[in-house]
This record gives sequence, C-alpha cells and structure tokens, in this order.
Amino acid sequence: MIQPLNDDNDLDVDLVCRLEGKQAEWTQADLKWVVGNRLKQNRTIEKLLVLPDGRRCWTIKYSESAKFHMDVLPAIVSSGYRTVLEKAFAARDIVGVDSLAIRITDKKEANYRTATRPEEWLKCNPFGYAIWFEQTGSLLFGKSSIIREGLQPVPLYRKEKLPLQRVVQLLKRHRDMMFNGEDDKPISIIITTLAARAYRKEANIIDALLNIVRQMPNEIEERYSPKHGRNIRWIVNPVNPEENFADKWPDERKKEENFYRWMRQVDLDLQNVIQQRGIPMIQESLEKPFGKDTVRKAIGSYAENLRILRESGGMRMAAGTGALGSVGPTTVKKHTFHGR
Repeated sequence: MIQPLNDDNDLDVDLVCRLEGKQAEWTQADLKWVVGNRLKQNRTIEKLLVLPDGRRCWTIKYSESAKFHMDVLPAIVSSGYRTVLEKAFAARDIVGVDSLAIRITDKKEANYRTATRPEEWLKCNPFGYAIWFEQTGSLLFGKSSIIREGLQPVPLYRKEKLPLQRVVQLLKRHRDMMFNGEDDKPISIIITTLAARAYRKEANIIDALLNIVRQMPNEIEERYSPKHGRNIRWIVNPVNPEENFADKWPDERKKEENFYRWMRQVDLDLQNVIQQRGIPMIQESLEKPFGKDTVRKAIGSYAENLRILRESGGMRMAAGTGALGSVGPTTVKKHTFHGR
C-alpha cells in the first residue's frame, strides 16, 4: 500500500467475505445481493454509506466526503478454508497453493445470473499470491512474519519492510506521479508481479531497484492467442498459470504503450539520480519523479538522523565512498559547525 498522491484520492482497504456455503439455487447475482443486503442491515454499518455494487465488490464509505473506503468481495470457499489458509501461511510453501483459490462474483461474466455451481464461477487466489510474493521477497528462512498479518481484518502498520516491498512502493509512487490518475496507467498487479519476478534477493534497496527496473521487461512472455490469432504479451499470474494480467493490452493498446513508456522513464530518472553528487543535487533529481513534498520530508528526516548520530558520537565514515552514517570503520568525532 502507498499513500494516495492527491488529497482528493481515497485510501482503500480490500476485504474478502469468505463464505463456506450458499443456497443450492443461488447464482452469483443472488449471492452478491444477499451479501450487500446483509451489509445494509448491519446495525453498525447502517450508519455508513454502502454504495451501489461494483463489478465484483460492495463499497462501504463513512460518508460521501470521506477519503477512505472498504471494498468487500463476496466469495465462496471450501469447508475448513481458514485452517488450510493458516497452515499455508505458517509453512510459507506455494506447493499446493491452488487449494487457497476462491470463487468470486463478477457482473461481467456471461453466467453471472445463470450458473449456480461455484466451480463455474471466476476463480482467483489473493492469499496464494500473498504467500508467493513473501516467499519471493524474503531474505530469511523461517516462518512468515509480514504477510501473515494480512489475515487479520486490518493489519497493524509495520515500519520494517522487505527490500522487495520497498521497491514496489517506490515504483507505484513513480507511476502515480507520472500518470496522475490517468485511466490507462500501469496497474499495480502488473508492477508487483514483474518486480517480484525480476528480484534477485538483493538486500540493498538501491541495488534491488536498479536491477529490477532493468529486468522487468524481460519477464514479459509472448504467447499465441487463439482469440486474436497472433502472439500477445503475457504476464502470467504466478498462482494461476492460465491467467494473463496483461489481458487488456491487445484490445487497449494505450495500456501497453504506457507501460513501456513508464519503464523507460523510470530507468532514465534512476540513472539521473545515481549520477548526482551531494545532497542538494540528489534531492533536486528526486523531486520530479517522486514528489517535492515527499522528497523534502525524507531528506529532512535523513539530515535529522545524521545530526543525532553526530551529537551522540555514533557517526561513522564508510570505507571507499566516505559516506557518513552509522556504518564504517572510521569514527567521526562529535563536533559543531562553529568551532567546538
């Protein structure tokens, strides 16, 4: 998750309403209506605003003016799903992750008002994807510690993040700055998936970011599409090989063009940043691609951390680069900028 670019944009939380059964005659439309009706009748939620249902979800807002909303996705899961889910997250093993797939309602499906068997409904696997992402980004061998908290209704904010998570946040921020709300901007699931596939376990965020941006386009496949009668770009869902996250590209060419244009711009902006010397020049090179206020706040925080290190006697100089920070063989003596 990243902070919205503009104050007018919403911060949203995605929720899955997992149901282990339904009436035999219910279609997707019936289940969608039942869940929405129940939300509207809830004594807590009745004070809130349940918006007209979208393609797959019901949306709950505190008010029309609120800058926060929740999307509730009705889904059918197998019996004992929660136990299977908890075991899968504890093991952090993507083998057999297909057992975590759920069946969802989707108004654009041809059988939305006719199919009563969940096996015929659209399948997706958000929890399996979360396990895949954490396993891909993890630098440690052990039990899950970060993504697992996503099983809770609203996980607590964690300051500590994996390098891969930070890279995805930076890429999404750059995307938002470049396209500023444009409908055909690169979508988050494509950015997240390609970044994870391009990640090579770099522990340093800068190294990870540079290498990922260089490798991301190479992670896109080409496959023959009977529908289009030619090869098309294919960004495979890692937990559902039959799903193509770039399935809209052949019919909406602007989306594909914008993705590659964005990739070129990210690379240019990063190369410009790493060529700069000195904090003022680095700050200036970061402001356009990532936002002036955000960059100034980050630089200010960095300077304050250096001040605390200097005054506490904990500042050190790195070998070779001479960079000042908390790591290095040479201790920098406590000092002021006006003599003693």
